[in-house]
This record gives sequence, structure tokens and C-alpha cells, in this order.
Amino acid sequence: MAEPLLKAVGVRKSYGHTEVLSGIDLEVRKGQVVCLLGPSGAGKSTFLRCINHLETIDAGQVWVDGEPIGFRLRGGKLYELKEREVARQRRDIGMVFQRFNLFGHRTALQNVVEGPVRVLGVPPEEARVQALDLLDRVGLAHRADAYPAQLSGGQQQRVAIARSLAMKPKLMLFDEPTSALDPELVGEVLAVMGTLAAEGMTMVVVTHETGFAAEAADEVVFMADGAVVETGPPGEILSAPKHERTKQFLARVLA
Repeated sequence: MAEPLLKAVGVRKSYGHTEVLSGIDLEVRKGQVVCLLGPSGAGKSTFLRCINHLETIDAGQVWVDGEPIGFRLRGGKLYELKEREVARQRRDIGMVFQRFNLFGHRTALQNVVEGPVRVLGVPPEEARVQALDLLDRVGLAHRADAYPAQLSGGQQQRVAIARSLAMKPKLMLFDEPTSALDPELVGEVLAVMGTLAAEGMTMVVVTHETGFAAEAADEVVFMADGAVVETGPPGEILSAPKHERTKQFLARVLA
């Protein structure tokens, strides 16, 4: 079996005396979609931020495509990389946040073009053509010249997804991408994510959208209190969870 694209072993993270992650193990293979479910405070978002070294882990290790993220092994010891080296690694890891984080003074098109031109050195006209294609993929080619303030929350999040895809990532991380949206706008973002999943994009998604997890996920991981409680196929975890903590959570969410 091929090596996992993402591998996390024994990941721990504390803030002061509070342990937020207490030894997380996870493997995600190329083309897989893994959904992280769990109550607020379970450590899901923190773990996601540890994957691309937005948070520095206290113990354990994360690899993406065989490369240790945020650290270099030398002489049997791990040394944290400089920010420029970490930024290079992050090019391969797209991330979509709860908030859209678009540049308010730039159009949708300009937001998508920015990364490839400035970071990857793609010629501006080539980047523009690619960006228009990506905006078309997320259903927003007709709003390419609109500024974020002129777009709905769902449209802004779709631009954010296009912006991440413009960097041609190996792995996409989604941190509750619909939690800041009005209910009627959630579906349009989930539809784009579902299309990406069907196209084979490797994705780790923190979400409370159990319907999306049921339809798109290859594996569901339930977390609580900084630990993985149980993991398995969506049909198993969502319909017949074994752990009482998972049963209680799903009962509240599905109610």
C-alpha cells in the first residue's frame, strides 16, 4: 500500500498547563477525504493548524508527502525550520478558514491571482487565465471583478477555496468552512467541496456538517478532549458509533 500523503504521529500541543492535543495519530492517503467531528474545544482546529505549522507542536511529528513539516531531523534531533522554509512547505498545503481572509481592496480575480504570481512566480497573464478557470470551477466566473464586500459570505468562501487551489496544493485543509455562513449559503460551499472530493483532492475537513461527512468522506474521525475517540467509515461512525461519547455528540448534533 502506498505511503500516506499526510501522517501525524503522537501530536501533542499545550497552552500553558492546558493540554489541547494529547497524542493524535492520523494517516490520510492521496485522494482520501477525512472529516474531523467533535464538540467545541476538542482540539480539531488546533490539530489542523499543527498540520501546516501555524501552531508549533510540543511533541510528535507531522509529515506531508514524506517531508517533516516545520522541522528538520539532524543528528537524531529535530530542529524547527525558519519561517521562510516553513512558508515553502505551506505552498503544498492549502487551507480554508472559518473566516474568508480575502484582501478587501482586491477583486475576486486579483485575490486568486496574488499567490501564484508573488509566491510561485507564475507570469501574470498565465495566472489570470488559471484564476478565471478556478473561479469558473467554483461558480463565480461572472463575479471575477467584484470586491469581497460585494459578495455574499458563501461567494467569499468559494473565492477563498479558488485562491487555495491556485497554489496547486497536494493537500487541502478546511477549518469549519461553513460555520460563519448563514444557513441558506452553506449548501453552495459544500457543493464545491463535494466536487473537489469527487475529483480526487486529498482533504482534511473540520466540520459539524454530518451530511457532508456521510456523502463525501472516506473516513470520519471523532475527537473529544484533545484525543481521537474513534475512527472509521462514515456509515459506521455516523450510524453505529461504538463509543458512548460519540453517541452523545451525534445525538445532540442530529437533533
